[in-house]
Amino acid sequence: MDPKTIDWSKLEFRYSYTPFRFVSYWKDGEWDEGRLVTDNKIAIDEGATCLHYGQEIFEGMKAQRAKDGRILLFRPRDNAARFRESARRMLMAEVPEELFMKGIIDTIKANLEYVPPYGTGASLYIRPFEIGVGENLGVRAAFEYLFVVFVCPVGPYFKAGFKPIKLKVEEFYDRAAPHGIGQAKTGGNYAASLLPLRNARAEGFNEVVYLDALEHKFFEETGASNVFFVFKDGSLATPRSDSILNSITRQSLVQAANEELGLHIVERRVSVDEIENFAEMGACGTAAVITPVGSLGYQGKIYRFYANGEEAGPVTTRLYKYLTSYMVGDQPDKFGWLEEVR
Repeated sequence: MDPKTIDWSKLEFRYSYTPFRFVSYWKDGEWDEGRLVTDNKIAIDEGATCLHYGQEIFEGMKAQRAKDGRILLFRPRDNAARFRESARRMLMAEVPEELFMKGIIDTIKANLEYVPPYGTGASLYIRPFEIGVGENLGVRAAFEYLFVVFVCPVGPYFKAGFKPIKLKVEEFYDRAAPHGIGQAKTGGNYAASLLPLRNARAEGFNEVVYLDALEHKFFEETGASNVFFVFKDGSLATPRSDSILNSITRQSLVQAANEELGLHIVERRVSVDEIENFAEMGACGTAAVITPVGSLGYQGKIYRFYANGEEAGPVTTRLYKYLTSYMVGDQPDKFGWLEEVR
């Protein structure tokens, strides 16, 4: 992909090769200093724990250009902290914040030409990941680990951009069990979502939203994002659960709504019995930021929200405009969320 010929406004959300990625190796209790490489292929032992026992974690982040040309990161140190939390849950070597940030910054700076221009709707997606490697056979934690950061210029996660999507409430499959690994950003959680997602798309839905695995009554999250609800009485809520990912976008949405926008979002259990009271619904995460949910399928019935599910609701739109403009520096950085790549 030649950056000189990219039509930034037509980018899809998919992998594309960029020249450099950052690689660091953990062995004998410590990480090396890391280095930039050009090869996007990884050679590992056939007994590596990432292949057999799921020792793998990752993060999703974005770098975006401000109107004045600065390259901005949104809450990257929170990603670093969540990466360490995932490592602890998966019994993997923790990547220190300094090394995590070095990997992010070095990779972006080495691929500067691939950071999309301001106003195109595109961004430089950043994927840090860690895998257990080395010779192994038994069920145990790896003795060696690999930390990698690669980047790709991308467009919107959903092809239609900020347009309402159709969700299906998943009634048969569970995303994660109570006291399981649902709160860790690890590949197994996403692998579990592939079959239900395929089935839902065959029925005309864009995504599935999961219920809690214990009672199958309370909303958790979709396969790739958290969710929030706007009720007909004007109140807002987002699910509280120990088995969902602690979304940085959701944290930001809650804080901005409560402290800056005059909206009040509470974190609580939200039951399927409340669907009739939804005025709007949204999905939130790094890739899509905020996506309006136009309709929800549950027990053979389709529930349609604002404008019969054809348009994004006013509250969802307001939240989306605030967060997306904040991320590119169009809003004052009142919360200290932005970090410039220098």
